[in-house]
Amino acid sequence: MSPRKVRLIVSLVRGSEVGRALDQLKFANKKAAEPVAKLINSAVANAEHNFGLERNNLKIKEIKVDEAPTLKRWMPRAHGRATEIKKRGSHILVTLAEIRETAGVKQGKKPKAEKPVKLDHPAGEAPESKPAEAKAAKTEKDFERSKEEKLPDPRMEGHHAHAKAEGGAKGFAKKVFRRKSG
Repeated sequence: MSPRKVRLIVSLVRGSEVGRALDQLKFANKKAAEPVAKLINSAVANAEHNFGLERNNLKIKEIKVDEAPTLKRWMPRAHGRATEIKKRGSHILVTLAEIRETAGVKQGKKPKAEKPVKLDHPAGEAPESKPAEAKAAKTEKDFERSKEEKLPDPRMEGHHAHAKAEGGAKGFAKKVFRRKSG
């Protein structure tokens, strides 16, 4: 949706309480009202879950609409012409704030998450650490082995079984010499 259309709706709710803003959007007769309401609901859910804030104590501090990349499409017209159709998009940024400061909740800080647990090894056992020399020797062996092996040509994968065969003429020349004369 074009930013110009979305800005009409966004200007209705800027600076208002969340509940009042959602009520206004419910009765606004514009298509942009539904996505903006979904966005505000999402922001409120994030504030409740991540920061432990109350829904009734939130207001829309800042809400702004920026232009997204425009998709360009073509439509056929008379006399073999084509006209461009620009499908515009919007990026909407919402910032919520508390109406009354809540004691005990730090603004803008997420609670610390637990350290992830690796499931590769059984509990209590640490992975074996390999010395740097063993790693270096292993890479040298791999390098030598890769020199010996003939690597397949990725350009020929899935194409022309006769091109994969070793030796002899390839492609058109092979077909010519395979023909029977007379």
